[in-house]
Amino acid sequence: MALKYTEEQLNSLDRETLTRLFLSQQEQLENIDHTLQLVLEQMADLKRHRFGRSTEKHETEDQISFMEVDGKIVFFNESEAVAGEENAQEEPESVSRTKPKKKQGKREEDLEGLPVVVVEHSMADQELEDRFGKGGWKQLPDEVYRRYSFTPAKIEVEEHHVKVYAGKETEEVIKAPHPETLLRGSLVSPSLEAAVMNAKYVNAVPLYRQEQEFERYGLHISRQNMANWTIQCADRYLAVLYDYLHKKLYGYHVLQADETPVLVNKDGRPAGAKSYMWVYRTGRMYTENQIVLYEYQKTRNASHPREFLKDFSGVCVTDGYQVYHTIEGEREDLQIAGCWSHYPRSIVIPEASLHMA
Repeated sequence: MALKYTEEQLNSLDRETLTRLFLSQQEQLENIDHTLQLVLEQMADLKRHRFGRSTEKHETEDQISFMEVDGKIVFFNESEAVAGEENAQEEPESVSRTKPKKKQGKREEDLEGLPVVVVEHSMADQELEDRFGKGGWKQLPDEVYRRYSFTPAKIEVEEHHVKVYAGKETEEVIKAPHPETLLRGSLVSPSLEAAVMNAKYVNAVPLYRQEQEFERYGLHISRQNMANWTIQCADRYLAVLYDYLHKKLYGYHVLQADETPVLVNKDGRPAGAKSYMWVYRTGRMYTENQIVLYEYQKTRNASHPREFLKDFSGVCVTDGYQVYHTIEGEREDLQIAGCWSHYPRSIVIPEASLHMA
């Protein structure tokens, strides 16, 4: 039980007694503080066990969580997360666990179609004679094992030397046949631009990260150059393919359309201005040669789908956005199928349309 002193008793104590008393109280306070920290840690741990996640399985299937720090994408425990996905659903301890059987021929399927480079490992005749004596050995069938071999990207400079010829008796000058340049006066090649586009639009690697990757290979390509190459190639080559697919789209009887807001940093408007990406695609019942086209627009008004679908005749499946029905009222050869109530979205397609598809 703690002792209590009155003010009169404290005033009567000598200096040495007061010092010992103060040091004793200080030690007790330190012990109390240490005990309190332990209690708080135990409470936090109990809270985590009670309310925290019981598994590290991701909320979105087949997706690795990541965040951006100082402009760099940082993955957390990607190796552990991917490796653990197969065993994410744990069996009860009471159930005996047996090692699953591997699918027969799985390795052969994985290796099928890949080029094979044979690497031989042998011993010199002298080494064998030292071990077995002259003529005291014979060769057995090789022991064969296979491994994946990976060669990082290789950067080279293609220096094209085009032979030029001129007639001795005429002024005619001709050049040897040679491939056309992708962009005249530019160092970019088809293979390089294909790699940039694939990294950017298939693997979602930003241009600044590609710039850093090229730097590690000793290649100095700025993100501005990559951006200019991509824009020019899209205008010069991909626009032709886009227009072709746009016309091809009109050959289908059922299409689907939707639009979603996007934020664009620089398009001549104040920062944060809302733009829209309109998407048009062939219906899901067309399992072969499906077409999906995106169209960027700054607004959401009816003029955009009106122009895009101007030569289309058939059924267009949409949500309940009014502009689609406005266009439907203007034409006799276009039918809008679908409606929007509350979640989830309900789409209605006339039975006749399905038979026609």
